[in-house]
Amino acid sequence: MTKRNSDKTILIIEDDLDIQAFVARLLGLEGYRVLTAETAEEGLGLLRENQVALLLLDLRLPGDSGWVVLGEIKSQPALSAIPVIIVTASAGEPKRQQALGMGAVDYLIKPLGAAALKKAVSRALRRKR
Repeated sequence: MTKRNSDKTILIIEDDLDIQAFVARLLGLEGYRVLTAETAEEGLGLLRENQVALLLLDLRLPGDSGWVVLGEIKSQPALSAIPVIIVTASAGEPKRQQALGMGAVDYLIKPLGAAALKKAVSRALRRKR
């Protein structure tokens, strides 16, 4: 684990527990501190209570959708600088363009590959500096 990564907290808002566990384990092995939430409400609470360097966000969640979370984050000055990577099964270009237009920095399609995920996380965190 690198000291540099251990200072970075990544929040995963994902209701599929298998995907959530895969991503959390992969990022944990890379040295990141990982927080997880299964709902938009839980995730927004964690965002307000923690210094989060990056958010990985599913669009289809129980209750409020990831779209609501993305809009909420980008409309609040205290949260708007947090880079958001969308992680979704929705492969359509219009949804991708909508998410990027709302302020997401990347749009990954499930199923996720470890190399692509690590590269997207690294790219998003570099962009934030």
